[in-house]
Amino acid sequence: MTTASYTHWFIRARLKTRQLLLLMALEEEGNIHRAAQVLNMTQPAASKLLKDLEDMLGVSLFERLPRGMRPTWYGETMIRHARMALASLSQAHDEIEALKAGRYGQVSVGAITAPGMTLLPPAVTLVKQEHPDLRVSLQIETSDVLMERLAQGKLDMVVGRLFERHDKTDLRYEALVEEPVCAVARPGHPLQGVARLGLRDIVGAGWILPPAGSVLRHRFDLMFQEEGLEAPGNVIETSALLFMTRMLQQSDLVAVVATDVARYYAEHGLVTVLPIALPCKMDAFGLITRTDRLLSPAAKVMLRALKSTALTVYGVQLSEGQERA
Repeated sequence: MTTASYTHWFIRARLKTRQLLLLMALEEEGNIHRAAQVLNMTQPAASKLLKDLEDMLGVSLFERLPRGMRPTWYGETMIRHARMALASLSQAHDEIEALKAGRYGQVSVGAITAPGMTLLPPAVTLVKQEHPDLRVSLQIETSDVLMERLAQGKLDMVVGRLFERHDKTDLRYEALVEEPVCAVARPGHPLQGVARLGLRDIVGAGWILPPAGSVLRHRFDLMFQEEGLEAPGNVIETSALLFMTRMLQQSDLVAVVATDVARYYAEHGLVTVLPIALPCKMDAFGLITRTDRLLSPAAKVMLRALKSTALTVYGVQLSEGQERA
């Protein structure tokens, strides 16, 4: 390291971990007295910690209000980075404890539903074959939730979608595949035997659909409008697959789901895929990691397994990079 490496502002400021904890406590409590209590310190001590940090940065991190405190834009920025720094320190401790116990470490992966069913199982199997003691944490959520957790440092990588609303700063996105969708119903559903099934045949059905405001829901409704039809009005809105499959089994409802998800449930006899092509496919999803953080050895193992499995499952060759860094 050069001498310049030791001149970061936080070294000159003698930044304390308790200052980072105080920022988070102030955001959550909205009151310096309660924040000090949470951190088991006196209010004057908490006030001094905050003042020292604000003096060093040369900005006000919180607005002092008659009944509490509210983060300024500067404060929101600092709080976000404080969360990431503390999450990283927690992960460092967990990794060291795992290594002390003879385990290889841990990795946290997030995925949307379809790759969570098709890509993650073989990838995790591959990881466990190589490193049985590596602890894998998997979260299946929407892309919005996953991207927030990736930003907070709660996930090492995500298999999901990047939308225009997402902050793409410091992100690496490697596209995998587009996600077609299809209509599913219970086995033996009356629509199953309809020849040349079209949108007019299914518009009057009761539907289980993604919530209003989602990309798929918008494209689903638009699909009918482009055919001069009103979008279905008999609708249940949910993204919960367990609820959806149960409702389909005991009714004549129809649902729209990712084709990979539909195939899985159809293979197990829970649903049948209706013979109609739905053009309202989802955008491509991909493998998302952060470029501003170093991957742990465990995360590199997981990333390598995901890329290897992507070639097998989707026929997509992803570049080698972070996993060999």
